[in-house]
Amino acid sequence: MAGMQQFGLAAQYVPVETIRDIFSEVDRGRADYGVVPIENSTEGVVNYTLDMFIDSDLQVYAEIMLEVSQNLMNRSGKLEDIRKIYTHPQVPGQCRQWLEKNASGIPIFDAPSTARAAEMAKDDPEAGAIASEMAAMLYGLQIVARKIEDNPHNVTRFLVVAKRSPGRTGKDKTSIMFSIKDRVGALHAMLQPFVDAGINLNRLDARPSGRKVWDYVFFLDLEGHIEEEKVAKAIGELRAECLFLKVLGSYSKSH
Repeated sequence: MAGMQQFGLAAQYVPVETIRDIFSEVDRGRADYGVVPIENSTEGVVNYTLDMFIDSDLQVYAEIMLEVSQNLMNRSGKLEDIRKIYTHPQVPGQCRQWLEKNASGIPIFDAPSTARAAEMAKDDPEAGAIASEMAAMLYGLQIVARKIEDNPHNVTRFLVVAKRSPGRTGKDKTSIMFSIKDRVGALHAMLQPFVDAGINLNRLDARPSGRKVWDYVFFLDLEGHIEEEKVAKAIGELRAECLFLKVLGSYSKSH
């Protein structure tokens, strides 16, 4: 659904099972772009996506902000026919109150995406899915309950990955990842070049590197394009003090 918002209905879409598969398809040249979730306003960051960037050479090409409305659906449109529910792992946390009140005894099973959950429910008369209205339309399902999310302003941020980043637009954002030396005050010192340059920092997340205990990789979003002199200079100063640093891409900010 996020892909359709970015590329429209004329594009050819290739469904895959996992976030890893999305990276793989683009990396192998089987797809020009991939769309992956990166964070949700209710449930927070999607760690699996962050982890994929550690070993991938793909660049961030764009970001998509999608207001998410979750709906329970099945073949009949009746709640009493549902014996199990499929959905993406982050979704139950977004719909906790409704599920506890109306479907507390129904087991929930993970699906790679909400669209895939709807596809799975299409083939099983005892299954329901939590997904978008568009997914219900695509797979011929009936809506049992609409807008069951706890937060009516539930937004998911997606990234478009590709083998290159776009040029400057004047309203850009840059994403980087880096690892720092383990010393007191290291992270504060690492961010100082951006403070000195007056560059706004949008988001900072940390993930275990997987290389050794208590070794972390940091993911940072900042305003500006890597082709801007002050941005390139600040990142260069940070790079000089890091164990490693990778620019994930510069791209236009979503409106």
